[in-house]
Amino acid sequence: MMLDNNAEELTKEELPEIMSYLPDYTGKRIIELGAGIGRFTSELAPKAESVVAVDFMQDFIDKNEKTNKHFGNIEFVCADVTQLTREKESADLVFSNWLLMYLEDKEVQQLLAKLLSWLAPGGYLFIRESCRHPSGDKSRSSNPTQYRDPALYEAFLASTTIPRDAESVYGFDMVLSKSVETYIKRKNNSNQVVWLVQKVKRDASKTYGFKTFQEFLDNQQYSANGILRYEKIFGRTFVSTGGLETTKEFVDMLKLRPGQKVLDVGGGIGGSAFYMAKEFGVKVVSIDLSSNMTQIGLERARELGIGPDQVSFEIADATKRDYPPQSFDVVYSRDTILHIEDKLSLFKQFFKWLKPGGKVLISDYCCSEGKHTERFLAYVMQRGYHLYSPSRYGKLLEEAGFVNVRAEDRSEQFKQVLQRELKTAEAIKNEFIQEFCEEDYNYIVNGWKDKLVRVGEGDQRWGLFYAEKP
Repeated sequence: MMLDNNAEELTKEELPEIMSYLPDYTGKRIIELGAGIGRFTSELAPKAESVVAVDFMQDFIDKNEKTNKHFGNIEFVCADVTQLTREKESADLVFSNWLLMYLEDKEVQQLLAKLLSWLAPGGYLFIRESCRHPSGDKSRSSNPTQYRDPALYEAFLASTTIPRDAESVYGFDMVLSKSVETYIKRKNNSNQVVWLVQKVKRDASKTYGFKTFQEFLDNQQYSANGILRYEKIFGRTFVSTGGLETTKEFVDMLKLRPGQKVLDVGGGIGGSAFYMAKEFGVKVVSIDLSSNMTQIGLERARELGIGPDQVSFEIADATKRDYPPQSFDVVYSRDTILHIEDKLSLFKQFFKWLKPGGKVLISDYCCSEGKHTERFLAYVMQRGYHLYSPSRYGKLLEEAGFVNVRAEDRSEQFKQVLQRELKTAEAIKNEFIQEFCEEDYNYIVNGWKDKLVRVGEGDQRWGLFYAEKP
């Protein structure tokens, strides 16, 4: 139920937006929780194999059935979801809209475990919730809602597992999380949040002691404190090599035009996206798997007065997120794809998402050809990086279908930028320590010196890649 005096107008805008975040559910088995009177049931049923529409209010179920029974593939169920039972692996998609906020924390955790068991392997769970505080403007005599911080939902999702066999479990992997743009644009409210997660086999050997790779990022290299330390060196809103200086140089290669749409993969806290939107009038979709990055990016956007019509943020896994073909004019990525093992599959996705004539611009950590020192191999393993030589990187772009590929070894530029950034850190030492601490300062300075050693020894390289879709 939408408790807002402008509910009808909001629905017209938000309903297609919500549906756009779902994976392809054509011919799929769907369980819809909190189905209400059926505004989403009407959208799901025409394409699905079957829909189980569940709500605990009989009046709502009756209205839903009256509106949607003609589809012939809907089971209407009046039930308390905490008591609901379904067969294991009986659904490909579970859709939940404004439901978990009515449950206690323990009930949410128990329900998520049930939903995980109901989903087939590879199936998806979609959740939409009101967070932090109410979004509607209608007065209520009582309010049973728990307006949780989005981070708590992410913690619940990351910690939910069920046994698979004696040696492994199933869990949820993040595909997408973001604030509903309709509410940001119409009400300046970023507290309507959606999540799309996928049921996967959990492979503990690839999560570095954490339940998910996202958890690894948010608690290690990209902790909130770690991000702010990087920003102090790279410059406000930047967390990639060279900050604004290299951003200006690389973006200039793209010849951006007003009205174009850019996908910024690993957009961090928004520096490149803000620059492109302000200077060239493009719309940027910035995606990053780190929730800490995204939250700080949203704060920086508010500081700069940049709205979602200019830059929108998603917590998303680029290897799992999908967009309609030919959605973007440019795919841009700075020092991010080093985290991704199957780069070819990702580049093929870039190719699909780009319009004909679209461009790719990537900078990334690389490695030299041949053997590497034990110190370098230990560094790569500790960070969980997957590094290729610049020439191999370029060949993968060609294999994905791109033309006019330029694969440049920019390691000398990388070294010069590192040296300048190291001098910046030393010049602001007292200010840095006052804002953070001496341990943080030493971490940054020693980290930059170690990079210079790795580059000097030839192991670590820095590549710049440009390509076009025919």
